[in-house]
Amino acid sequence: MLLTRYNDFRKIASIESYTPTDNASELTARINHDGWETSYRNWLQGSRLRPTDAVFVFSVGGGDAQLGISANLVSALQYAKQVGARICGIVGRDGGFTAQVSDACVLIPVINPETITPHTESFQALIWHLLVSHPKLKAAEMKWESIASATEQSLA
Repeated sequence: MLLTRYNDFRKIASIESYTPTDNASELTARINHDGWETSYRNWLQGSRLRPTDAVFVFSVGGGDAQLGISANLVSALQYAKQVGARICGIVGRDGGFTAQVSDACVLIPVINPETITPHTESFQALIWHLLVSHPKLKAAEMKWESIASATEQSLA
């Protein structure tokens, strides 16, 4: 998950969330010592992933073990399933492994085969913003919305 995405979950929705890129030193040590394929899995193990946790995947292809694409993601999701954690995803293309094993997955359809990545990532941003700003999840005001609201109240 990109840093901006998980920060919005923490800041706006007060959902405790982390990403392997929080600690670049730890991630590179895991990659150097254990290999890329198990880096995310080992990070989840070190984070003490439990059945009460969820793994939320933002990926264009969702991983594919047979093709060797995003093997680190596939391994992490296999571990999450083994632990009993929930898996959610917002993925594009055919959704790959993420779509196959998710408890809930939004699949962004391919509109143009030449723009799969930007199309998927644009819709991921829209969906994550809609999630964190949903009235049942939003715990804090968003900056520009709060400024607009204050301006409207002062004009009234």
